[in-house]
This record gives sequence, C-alpha cells and structure tokens, in this order.
Amino acid sequence: MLTITTPSRLHLALIDMNASIGRVDGSIGLSLDEPVIKISARRSDIIEITGKSEHIERIEKSARALLPVGEGIQISIEKDFPSHIGLGSGTQAALAAGMAVNKLYDLGLSITEVAVKVGRGGTSGIGVAAFENGGFILDGGHKFSEKKAFLPSAASKLPPAPVLLRKDFPDWDIVVAVPEQKGASKMNEVNIFQKVCPVPLHEVEKLSHVILMQLLPSLVEEDIITFGKSINAIQELSFKKREVELQPHSKELMQDLRIGGAYGAGMSSFGPTVYAFGDDARNLRKVAKEFLGGKGQVFITKARSKGMKIEI
Repeated sequence: MLTITTPSRLHLALIDMNASIGRVDGSIGLSLDEPVIKISARRSDIIEITGKSEHIERIEKSARALLPVGEGIQISIEKDFPSHIGLGSGTQAALAAGMAVNKLYDLGLSITEVAVKVGRGGTSGIGVAAFENGGFILDGGHKFSEKKAFLPSAASKLPPAPVLLRKDFPDWDIVVAVPEQKGASKMNEVNIFQKVCPVPLHEVEKLSHVILMQLLPSLVEEDIITFGKSINAIQELSFKKREVELQPHSKELMQDLRIGGAYGAGMSSFGPTVYAFGDDARNLRKVAKEFLGGKGQVFITKARSKGMKIEI
C-alpha cells in the first residue's frame, strides 16, 4: 500500500502564443499547499477505482496507460478538488495514478516519462513540474516545428516543456477564490486556442518584459508590492488577456480585490479561480466572500515549495 498526495497549482500565464522565433507556449506558475489530491493504492488482480470523485475515469485511464499486461491496481481517492476551475486537478490526478503504478510495479520511470504516458504537459510544463518539485516555475515551451499548432495540453502529445527556473516562493499568504463557474475545457479550449492565436507579437514582447524585468526580480528580492504590480499587468497582456475576457465575473472579482487592498490579483489558467497577494489576507478573503455572495469557495493558503509526497 502506498499513499500519494499532490499539490495544486496556479497557472499565471502562457508566455509566447505567437511562435514567430521558433518556440511556442512557455509558462509561469506556482504550486499551492491547498487543495490537494490524495490517493492510496495497492497491487491487485483487477483494476478498481473508488471514492466520490469526478476523476475516477481519468485515474483509471492513467493507471491503465502504465500497468503491465495482466496486472491490476486498487486506488482509493481520499481527497480531490474539481476539474476545470484553474487549479490543475486533471494533471495532478493523472500523475498520481501513473506514479502509483510506477512505484507499485517498480517500473523505474521518471516523472517526465510518467507524464508522457498519461498525456500531460504537452503545452504547459507547470503541472508536471509542480508535481515533481513544487515552488515557482518558469518553463521554456516547445519547438513550434515539433508542435506545429497552437493547442492546449490536453490536445498535445509532446513531452512536458523544459523547466528553466524553479525557485522556492516567499512565505506570503495567498488568497484563492473559486467562483462556481467553470473554465474552458475539451474542444471549447481547442477552439479558443485556434481562434485567438497567434496573439500579436508586441503583446508577447511586453509580457516577456514584465516577466523578466519586473516579476522575476521582485520574486528574488521578495518584494510583494512589485510582484503584485507584475501580476496585475499580466492580466492585460497576450493570451492571459483573452482568458480573462472569457470570465467577466472573475475580472470583476480581481478589481474588487485590488480596491480592497490587494497588491496584485490574477486569474489562474482559464479560470474561474482568482488569486490575490496583499498584507491583509483576512480582509481580502472577506472581500472575495462578499463578492461571491456565499457561492463558490474562498480560502487562504501558501505556496508549496516541494512536490508530491509518497508514503509507503
């Protein structure tokens, strides 16, 4: 019997959805302490997935992708969180199942190899890197000559992007607000990529400037005010701007959080999850709860500077 507990993640931005100099994608993201996916697993003669979870089918499919011929596995889903809300549950669930098979059957695969087999990380490398090591992550995207199209991770078969930077995140409170809406998924997500890409090069250049000369230095210097400014700027640029336009409710929530004292507020992935940084996290939580009117979920967490946890 083994138990695997994964982080969740904030996906801050896709960097280059223009691809004019030969690479596409590229991402920045951040691992979170909460929420988590937790599964327990043991060898079996059959394949059995139990637990009240929308991830049962995904976990079974991922386990089957690695199981040796004729072998089985019993997996109990003990904790999870919803899909398509911007916190990366699909990747974490798939990797947890794949890693359970990998460990129980001594397959000796790396996390990247597991990710390839379960079909995750083909656009953003943040989820896979969060699973492996946690922290703040910057990845370098993919060669456009290999990817050949603008596609979300679920529709891309490429290996996870290379991690260019992984850094422990400061001990800042992070307010996370999850409205009841859902983000884009499946063919809707594919259609959005095809409709809005390539984004104008000047926006990619501006976003890259903000990341390189504002966000990353403020992270190293633990300057929460400037870091917040960079998060605000990112919401108005490139592919992230298009994601935010699809979630007007989340956009209004970000504005309320800034008025309420947040140095920075952003939307994770396609949303609807909104996150905020500020000195008074409790007040920001109150602002978000009042905005949501008792619907959705609001909580305070921290960045997670380690990856998944395996207990045997």
